[in-house]
Amino acid sequence: MSESPYTDLDRPPLHEGALRRLLVRPGALWTDVRVVPETGSTNADLAARAREGAPEGTVLVTELQTAGRGRLGRRWSAPPRSGLMFSLLLRPSVPTVRLGWLSLLTGVAVATAVRHMTAWTPPAAEQANGAAEKGGSPVDVRLKWPNDLLVGERKLAGILVEKIDDAAVVGVGLNVGLRADELPVPTATSLHIEGATLSDRAPLLRAILREFEDWYRDWQALDGDPERSGLRTAYKRLCATLGRSVRVTLPGDRVLDGTARDVDAAGGLVVAADGEEHMVSAGDVVHVR
Repeated sequence: MSESPYTDLDRPPLHEGALRRLLVRPGALWTDVRVVPETGSTNADLAARAREGAPEGTVLVTELQTAGRGRLGRRWSAPPRSGLMFSLLLRPSVPTVRLGWLSLLTGVAVATAVRHMTAWTPPAAEQANGAAEKGGSPVDVRLKWPNDLLVGERKLAGILVEKIDDAAVVGVGLNVGLRADELPVPTATSLHIEGATLSDRAPLLRAILREFEDWYRDWQALDGDPERSGLRTAYKRLCATLGRSVRVTLPGDRVLDGTARDVDAAGGLVVAADGEEHMVSAGDVVHVR
């Protein structure tokens, strides 16, 4: 017999019907929301649906992901219901040269929603009744270029965007209730470890999807322009990489050591090294202490 999703009361399950009622509505970006108890990879599943013609705005969430992938083929895993693992199917109509901003947009949306939700304060009546979800200082979530979410130097979430014909699948893995003894690596963290009392993941997921929808609609309406949409400014404000000494492993195992100076109009990282500025469009970045 499989374990009941209510066995661990600190990790209640997500309810597909409730999420769909609140997110799928006339005129909304989100056209379908599905929650599955377990899958290998939500990105792989949604990529298959994209090839079959699934509409933009399809959301797939899983309580347990057994073969999740991050950038550069890295694995991403967590115990059941300890995080938010989900993918979004999009069909952006922006110039190809601006599609790279989709992953950075996702980072801004997730970081902003997490900061807002971890600073939430319950109404006075609920506080008087001893509300379990208490407000306080927001978790100081920052972005590591291009799209990891950090608290300090520890990874809270990762994002993977994959192009599928005329569609894009955006995958997010966010550690919510992961405990210290469950961390896959010591360089990871979770909202629970950082002191956020968000045992119910549903409001957080809704906040992320609504924040994403706002950014995505503005970005699309302005033809993917990161300047006019405010996306570049918002990203730079949240980016912990800027101003840091970095080591970038480039394609072909070339290494660039320098200082991260800017995020350019194409979403690339500008690194000053050896008296020159280098534009990095793809690479593995390490913050050097």
